[in-house]
Amino acid sequence: MIPPIDRKIYFDHVRSDPFDGSMTQQQVDGQEMILDRWEFDESTTDFRWLAYALATAKHETADTMYPIAEYGKGKGMSYGVPDPTTGQTYYGRGFVQLTWRDNYAKATAKLGLDKENDLEWHADKALDPGIAADVMFRGMIEGWFRTKDGKPETLPRYFSEISNDPYNARGIINGDKGTVPKWSGGQSIGAMIAGYHNAFLVALQAASQDMVA
Repeated sequence: MIPPIDRKIYFDHVRSDPFDGSMTQQQVDGQEMILDRWEFDESTTDFRWLAYALATAKHETADTMYPIAEYGKGKGMSYGVPDPTTGQTYYGRGFVQLTWRDNYAKATAKLGLDKENDLEWHADKALDPGIAADVMFRGMIEGWFRTKDGKPETLPRYFSEISNDPYNARGIINGDKGTVPKWSGGQSIGAMIAGYHNAFLVALQAASQDMVA
């Protein structure tokens, strides 16, 4: 059974770290959607997975914690050109920046989406918070996005009984863990997200323990 999460305790913690003392209503709303989706799915119970998903969302959405469209909308990239068949442009969207037509089609099939929710034919539906949360969780748990050594990059690969590796877990989404952005104060992307993960995990554990007690 998934431990309940006391939202007041959780938000009191994350407001301080990793959000440096304040949050917007949009940041709160986005996290509420992610937490709601997590609690709805009885198959996942490891708070490290949830903490890493939250940390990834913080980075991938430029701190908004809400599904966003890729800055520049794929300008200069092959996926930034409208598809001649569907008329859709498959630049990054969502909590984890879903890109390319094949990945939109895969997410549609995996989530059983159809009609107006079919992401391949209605790409902007990837910005729907509920759909975006499902893409993030299922994609990271099942390894939809990247492979390493011929195996899918997944949350269970980096967080299990024998593994606890938030730095290398960045490989689930992107191979940029060692990249040091100019604005990061010398921190690599992998290290930044690992730091967010640790802060979210502290908050989740505190909020859960209080409810259990």
